[in-house]
Amino acid sequence: MSMADSPRRQSSLWRTVKAIAWAFVGLRARGDYEEDIKKLNPLHIIGIGLVAIFVFVAILVLLVNWAVAH
Repeated sequence: MSMADSPRRQSSLWRTVKAIAWAFVGLRARGDYEEDIKKLNPLHIIGIGLVAIFVFVAILVLLVNWAVAH
């Protein structure tokens, strides 16, 4: 991997994170969605999506434990 590839991969990964975050909220413009389909790596989407789900569930569990304890 050369140094020239690093910024592109980073921006692609960041773009994937933003797309997943918007998907969780449920707000996404159709044009942005179509552009994401063309540019994003499906493996990145799956990986980041799974991580996001686990983080979301962990936050919910912590909130419930905190609410029950107080």
